[in-house]
Amino acid sequence: MIEDMHLEGNRPPHLKVDKPWGCFEQYTHNLTSTVKIIAVSPGGRLSSQYHHRRDELWVILDRGTEVELGEKVLRPEPGEKLFIPRGTVHRLSGVGEEEARVLEVSFGEFDEEDIVRLEDVYGRVEP
Repeated sequence: MIEDMHLEGNRPPHLKVDKPWGCFEQYTHNLTSTVKIIAVSPGGRLSSQYHHRRDELWVILDRGTEVELGEKVLRPEPGEKLFIPRGTVHRLSGVGEEEARVLEVSFGEFDEEDIVRLEDVYGRVEP
């Protein structure tokens, strides 16, 4: 399992707290962050990209998710967590028969203009 996968960079603290009714996991605490769920259609794929001003933590929600992280190609299971430091080339693809969702927590300055696309099947790479 990739539960504590850590690439280079300063990963924010991840806290798991047990409670009588179960537990909760805390991914950010009083940090500048943006949280979203990315949904990738079957056969869909994001651009190969990196960011200058933000790190990302991805929590895999569904099966059928493929992640390119640097030179590695991963097929993480639901619940696995991947930390992606700024400057790390990454790509998300939906390789199953259903929509593949990822919870993304971005740390730092979030700006859609901070996407450096290296390759994109939808023609969104700047010359």
